[in-house]
Amino acid sequence: MSSIAIVVLTYSRVHLLSKCVENVLMRTSPLTKEIVIWNNGSTDATAEYLGTLDDPRFRVVNHDANIGMNAYPRAFAMTDSDYLVDLDDDMIDAPPEWDRRLLEAMQQLPDVGFLAANLVDNPHDRTAQVMYHRDAHLYRVETINGVELKLGPTGGGCAITPRQLYERVGGFRQRRKDVFWLEDAAYIAEINKLGLRAAYLNDLKVLHAGGAHYSAVNPEKEKYWSARARHIARKNVVKRVLLSLPFVSALNARHGWFQPPPARADRT
Repeated sequence: MSSIAIVVLTYSRVHLLSKCVENVLMRTSPLTKEIVIWNNGSTDATAEYLGTLDDPRFRVVNHDANIGMNAYPRAFAMTDSDYLVDLDDDMIDAPPEWDRRLLEAMQQLPDVGFLAANLVDNPHDRTAQVMYHRDAHLYRVETINGVELKLGPTGGGCAITPRQLYERVGGFRQRRKDVFWLEDAAYIAEINKLGLRAAYLNDLKVLHAGGAHYSAVNPEKEKYWSARARHIARKNVVKRVLLSLPFVSALNARHGWFQPPPARADRT
């Protein structure tokens, strides 16, 4: 029988981590054999809380500094289960045996290498609002081999991948100069090269508590998103210049070289 290892990275939000433990991790099936919680140098009561956990499946790492996403490959290297799950510490509610549902669905989907739980449409969660409202047009629901998938831009947060695939592509990457980045997007890009894709399991919904409504803004995340926004803005300027040339616009419409930038709001 296949086994599952779960890794949770956490940093200074014990009020969310405790809900993740109680309402998500403690609702896993017997298939989950290993749970690693990596404390990235938290300055609140996270270490004290983790010291109270007595489930034998849990392994706690209290690191002395916040190394952010760089902790993922280190934590996964501590496990040996057949399937790996990356779980955000701000996932605060999930149905019983959600891990089994992810695993069983993935085993029916030979072309899916990264399968994430769908999100509850939570009005206070920034990610859910992007998915269900701002970018709703980018998603579609499709049934494949009896499994209902939500296809479109896919992120981690609560996602499973086979260890064999993880090791084949070199796992989650590390960046010495960065604490936060989209490590799941980088991983998905690697499995895409093998002809595999990422998707959400449409009918498995977990509650994500992301954004300022739930916790203080993480400066490393804000730094990343600000830099990303500037980068996208610069790219959109170049795209608009290129699309102003009639022959480029026509050729791009035919060949789909790049996605046109969104229309600018009227400034008048």
